[in-house]
Amino acid sequence: MVNKEVSYNLRYFLLIAFLFFTDLYSKNLALQNLLYGQSENTFLPIIDLLLIYNSGIAFGIFDNAGSGISSILLVITMLILIYLFWMIFNEKDIYIKTSLSIIAGGAIGNIFDRAMDGKVTDFLHLEIFNNSFFVFNLADAFITIGAVLIIYFEIIKKLKNE
Repeated sequence: MVNKEVSYNLRYFLLIAFLFFTDLYSKNLALQNLLYGQSENTFLPIIDLLLIYNSGIAFGIFDNAGSGISSILLVITMLILIYLFWMIFNEKDIYIKTSLSIIAGGAIGNIFDRAMDGKVTDFLHLEIFNNSFFVFNLADAFITIGAVLIIYFEIIKKLKNE
């Protein structure tokens, strides 16, 4: 019989795998169906499709800084991912554990993408009232959603304790 704790933790690793493969699939769809640098409208009023490659970190910071920076970023993100897995395994709060798993799923998606060619494929363009904000991918969205959820749950926990 499977250990109860192993079974309990398996659901989080399945969530991570699902998010990773969803991100990978979406990036492959973007690569097959979009032309680099050419914007395509969607049914969402604030999201366009715009294929770009980001060799830097969030919001294009350090983009085009060279392969050395990309390699350093890859190592740093892998170390962060190892720490995330440690946190997931040791976390007791189901909500925080789920949020960390969402972050890990996104992180693996971007690490995998960066490991392939030193760049991350971005294709979701946030544009509000003709103001361009940034281009991102599902992995970035997963990381952001997980982080926001952690902040939310920590605030709720603090309010309950007061």
